[in-house]
Amino acid sequence: MTIAAALLLAATAPRPPGPEIAITFDDLPVHQPLPAGETPLAVADRILAALKAARVPAVHGFVNGAATAGDPAMEKVLAAWRAAGYPLGNHGWSHARLDSLDDAAVATEIERNEPLLERWGVKPGRRWFRFPYLAEGGTPAHRAAIRRLLATRGYRIAAVTMSFGDYRWNAPYARCLARGDKAAIDTLEHSFLAAADAAIIRSRSMAKSLYGRDIPYVLLMHAGAFDAHMLPRLLALYAARNVRFVPLDRAERDPAYASDVDPRLPARAASLEGRMTGQGLAPPVHDDPGEGIEKLCL
Repeated sequence: MTIAAALLLAATAPRPPGPEIAITFDDLPVHQPLPAGETPLAVADRILAALKAARVPAVHGFVNGAATAGDPAMEKVLAAWRAAGYPLGNHGWSHARLDSLDDAAVATEIERNEPLLERWGVKPGRRWFRFPYLAEGGTPAHRAAIRRLLATRGYRIAAVTMSFGDYRWNAPYARCLARGDKAAIDTLEHSFLAAADAAIIRSRSMAKSLYGRDIPYVLLMHAGAFDAHMLPRLLALYAARNVRFVPLDRAERDPAYASDVDPRLPARAASLEGRMTGQGLAPPVHDDPGEGIEKLCL
């Protein structure tokens, strides 16, 4: 066989299946700040259009209800999310760190969101909760108390096993747009995609160290203007990596998530990094392509 024929065969051969990823979005109705002239609904519409174009199923949007209080425009974002056929989850009323609150304040933060979410189709028994800042409790006893409350109220916990800190790009993007600094925006775009790509490699490496295999990964993103700007390119990157998109509930049925999702079970380290450290394994070095972006266009 000639070299040219071998290359042609390699190019046309079926690719092995890539990892499964469940995409989730935090901070609905919108992650601030927004560029001048941008609206929360326009951000949501672009996110939803990109997800639909890529046929990403059942993307959970985790809601902070305080942003909708007295602002019908904010609630239109939730209407758009549901009209797209995507589910909503509880991210705490005001995005407060639960590890900084006493038990009564934690209960208020969780329960105050529920009437809003029920109005948009979240029924008892089908509730998902995502901890703000992924902070699950200040002490083991506090964490256990929060988990008991979540179990009593019928929640599953939306764990995270892939993240690249996408929220960090939103503030510099707003500043750089205001300045018309195209070179800086190019830097933001390239570093965003590089960080996302690095996160795939890092999460897969940790999962294989812990479990000897890929797990279905749960990706944390935020409903911000730069996320909306970059989402079509991000989804194209995932397609190039042969990623298969799955819903959150399917991903977290994997045994690797059992004690993360079910608050009735004993808690453990919430992150892949934490689990590796707990087993005496060294997490892979984190080379962050987004390092320094917060200083752009200051």
